[in-house]
Amino acid sequence: MHTQLPSLQAALTGKSEVEALMTLAELFPGEVVFSTSLGYEDQVITDMILKNHLPIRIFTLDTGRLFSETYLTLQKTNNRYDTKIQVYYPQTEAAEKLVSEKGPLSFYDSVENRKECCFIRKVEPLNRALRGAKIWVTGIRAEQSGNRQDMPQLEWDEAHQLFKFHPILPWTLEEVIQYVKSNHIPYNPLHDKGFVSIGCAPCTRAIREGEDFRAGRWWWEDESKKECGLHAH
Repeated sequence: MHTQLPSLQAALTGKSEVEALMTLAELFPGEVVFSTSLGYEDQVITDMILKNHLPIRIFTLDTGRLFSETYLTLQKTNNRYDTKIQVYYPQTEAAEKLVSEKGPLSFYDSVENRKECCFIRKVEPLNRALRGAKIWVTGIRAEQSGNRQDMPQLEWDEAHQLFKFHPILPWTLEEVIQYVKSNHIPYNPLHDKGFVSIGCAPCTRAIREGEDFRAGRWWWEDESKKECGLHAH
């Protein structure tokens, strides 16, 4: 555990989401970043940051395999808040090599192949996006998957050597949707078609009633392997 963690947790105790984000931005000027995938949860945090003019850099990862609806959401969000969310792409050479050698759908063949694709398209660009950051803000919610149930709102990320803050960790999906609707925030239209967690087009499907939140991601794999490496513990 990082030595600064207890004092930071104490500084955030009792604060609202916006107050906590502001506190972190003041304590770490120019070193707080937010990664958005443009899903429901991330649109809530984007609204909190931009509506309140918080000095937090917002970026997204364009894997090259996103849904057209996701690009539409990015454009609408930039227009709505008169902003320019920073976009990170995979390294061209690595993506070209992967597709040339293994084909465009290698991730269906094995977990190893899928993780290789996730690394090239998501993990490596994320590592670049996080350079120089001390605080990484995410839209993670506890009810999204089993391994997030006991996650603290502020934690030390040993792999990236920074603090991760999850401002809406305890929120329910209903609370997220209510915030989006009541604040008239642009959102991905795929959410209205049963898509809960939206990633790359070939690896995401709508979920059926009663299915787990993550069932629509990498649905052909074992349930216990449903992480792409961005938030692996």
